[in-house]
Amino acid sequence: MDNLLKQWKNEERALFKGWDFSYLKNRTTSDKLPWNYEKIAKKLVQKSRAVLDMGTGGGELFSSFGPFPGRAVAIENYPPNVKEARKKLKPLGVKVIKANEAKKLPFKNEEFDLVLNRHSAFHAKEVFRILRKNGIFFTQQVDGTDLTDLADEFKAKKQWPFWTLEYAKDKLIKAGFKIEKATKWSGKKEFKDVGAIVYFLKAVPWTVKGFNVDKYLSNLQKLQKKLDSGQKLIFTIKRFLIKAKK
Repeated sequence: MDNLLKQWKNEERALFKGWDFSYLKNRTTSDKLPWNYEKIAKKLVQKSRAVLDMGTGGGELFSSFGPFPGRAVAIENYPPNVKEARKKLKPLGVKVIKANEAKKLPFKNEEFDLVLNRHSAFHAKEVFRILRKNGIFFTQQVDGTDLTDLADEFKAKKQWPFWTLEYAKDKLIKAGFKIEKATKWSGKKEFKDVGAIVYFLKAVPWTVKGFNVDKYLSNLQKLQKKLDSGQKLIFTIKRFLIKAKK
C-alpha cells in the first residue's frame, strides 16, 4: 500500500494544463457520443464571419477549427489556461480575452454570428445579446448529474444537479432563442487504475469538492480493493447538445 500511496501522491501533483487529458492515455476509456461536436462546430466556423469560443481552455480544440475565415475571439477565465490559449491561438489570428463566461461578456451587442461553447458555463441573455440576428449558439454541456456514482464513492454531493438539457433549454428560450436541435446522452467511463481517478479528480475539482489523497485515502483504498477483486471501475457520464438560433 505504501507504493500505491506514493503513486497516488504523484498523480495528485502531476501537471494539468489547458483541457488536455492525454496524461491518462490508455488509462481510461469512454463510450462514444452519438454526435461529433468537433465536426459540427468546424462546419459552422467555416460559414461564420465572427466567431466566439467560450471557455476555450488552452485553445486545444478551438485551434483545430482554423484557419478562420473571419474574426475569431476566445475567452477563458482560468489564468494559466489564458496563457496557454494565447500561445496556441495567437498564430491563428485569434484574440484571447480573460473573462468569466457566466457573467457579463466584454463585447458590444451583436458582435458575433456564431458562439461556440464546449463544457463551459454561459449566461443565456448575454449570449443572446452579443449574437447578431439569425446568429447561432452551439454548445455541448456536461449534465449536472454526470459521474454521480463516482462522487458517491467519496460521499460527495453534486454541485449543480439542476443543470440538465431541460433547464438549459428553458433558459435559452426565455432569453429569446429558438431551439433548432437539443439532445442528451448517457454512457460509461472506465478508469483502469485508481491513480487515474486521483489525477482526474484533481483536474476536474467540482466532481469531488476539496479532493486530495490524504482526505480521501480510505475511499481510494476501497476502490483499489474493488479493482483487486476483479471488479471494474465504471461510472456514468452524461452530456447534452444544443443548437439555438437568435
